[in-house]
Amino acid sequence: MSASPSAIVLALASVYLVWGSTYLAIRFALEGGWPPLLMGGVRFLACGIGLYAFLRWRGVAAPTRRQWRNAAFVGVLLLGMGNGLVCVAEQTVSSGLAAVAVASMPLWMALFAMLRGERPVRMEWLGLGVGFVGVAWLNAGSSLSATPAGLVALLVAAIAWAFGSVWSRGRDLPAPFMSAAAQMLCGGAAMLIVGLALGERFADWPTPRGLLSVGYLATFGSLIGFSAYIWLLQHVRPALAGSYAYVNPVIAVLLGASLAGERFGAHELGAMAVVLAGVVAITLARARKAPAPVPPRPADAEA
Repeated sequence: MSASPSAIVLALASVYLVWGSTYLAIRFALEGGWPPLLMGGVRFLACGIGLYAFLRWRGVAAPTRRQWRNAAFVGVLLLGMGNGLVCVAEQTVSSGLAAVAVASMPLWMALFAMLRGERPVRMEWLGLGVGFVGVAWLNAGSSLSATPAGLVALLVAAIAWAFGSVWSRGRDLPAPFMSAAAQMLCGGAAMLIVGLALGERFADWPTPRGLLSVGYLATFGSLIGFSAYIWLLQHVRPALAGSYAYVNPVIAVLLGASLAGERFGAHELGAMAVVLAGVVAITLARARKAPAPVPPRPADAEA
């Protein structure tokens, strides 16, 4: 379960930068004619099928029946409920409120990890608190309009993602990349089924920008970002793995300014500095305390 510092930095950079750009991509996809759940289902299924086929071609073992069951449970929580409900909420919830809600996810992760006996150290709690204050400050001037359904969707999304992330640690799951493929297959299928059951349909063929946005979400958001996150869950503490939620809003603001003509000034720059300070505190805490040991999978114990 050991990992080099350079590999951890590269994986963190993937979830920090790539996932920060997915907010804008989801918005473009929705504006381009994609229903939210069908969009997520197509995105994750396409990426999951491609990654699974590539791994099998390279000789990676297929998941066992128990591993498929665990991957399906985690995939539904992380992707079907976590990502899917964020896509649904973005139809009626302002981007500022969505960012604040997602930024609360590491706090839920710390809570669930504490219930499992992985009590965060003092520096991690400090980083979590500072990061949340920074995101709240960043969005203090945003339009926080939302429907009650959208608010509930964001709350459930953050809790589901956090619980699934903590629950997956130490479970009988395939190797990280095969686990990501299996979770994308199961989560994507669940999103498609629920979307069709709720009556989601294409009113017209998606626009070129909508198609490109979904292609970007599948390639960068899922193949690179999600695979890196699954790998991080097995190699670092939950607080560090979940710190992306504080950096993503900063990346989203920068991309909005450069690609969507949104302006930001001293208020936003100050808030971004606070957010990064929280991430630094979490990173230092991780460097001082080794990752909690992960129980071996049944197959490893037998070997």
